Amino acid sequence: GKIALVGSGSYFILIIWGINPTAWLASAGVIGIAVGFAAKDTLSNLFSGFFIIADTPYKTGDFVVLDSGERGMVTNVGIRSTRILTRDDVEITIPNAVIGNAKIQNQSAGRWEKFRIRLKIGVAYGSDLNQVCNVLKLIAYDDQNVCKEPEPRVRMRGFGDSSINFELLCWINEPVLSGSVAHSLYMSIYNKFQELNIEIPYNKQDIYIKEIPEIRYPESK
Repeated sequence: GKIALVGSGSYFILIIWGINPTAWLASAGVIGIAVGFAAKDTLSNLFSGFFIIADTPYKTGDFVVLDSGERGMVTNVGIRSTRILTRDDVEITIPNAVIGNAKIQNQSAGRWEKFRIRLKIGVAYGSDLNQVCNVLKLIAYDDQNVCKEPEPRVRMRGFGDSSINFELLCWINEPVLSGSVAHSLYMSIYNKFQELNIEIPYNKQDIYIKEIPEIRYPESK
């Protein structure tokens, strides 16, 4: 508003003084175009920053995952850039023009901050499937970082080449805990399967020798 008021006032003053401002306006237009081309990246970041602040797809403290694979907590949302602190304690500065056009997963948004993790588990053919489901549920219930509501679920996902595939789905309180909770559950599953003799299959090949050829030694002279 101030710039518009000063500009219009200067225009009318020049007219009153009998000075033709047309040439000056043309020069100013050319200069403005040149400045616009030179600062297009900065202006793009500024406009994207305004849209991000207005639309709020994420806010400070949210845990986000970018389409490029980076994941971490948003530490600052500025006019020119957004800063994200990764799980390795490395701060990434992303221009708003880039992040404004990226696909972002905000794992802290939604109905609640809780986050669901999915663990893929395979068991050998011939295993007691009801026992497998019950064991996986009990392991999830016993983990203190797993939410009891919604309750953990076990789903059979199909028949693999050498395994029957299951998926353990359980909720945790914060997305940032997904790595540590998955580690704890996998360790407990392996130890419990070893204790109950539930086989976890792995790729292997059996070689059968049908016939051993006869070895003939040369006769000594």
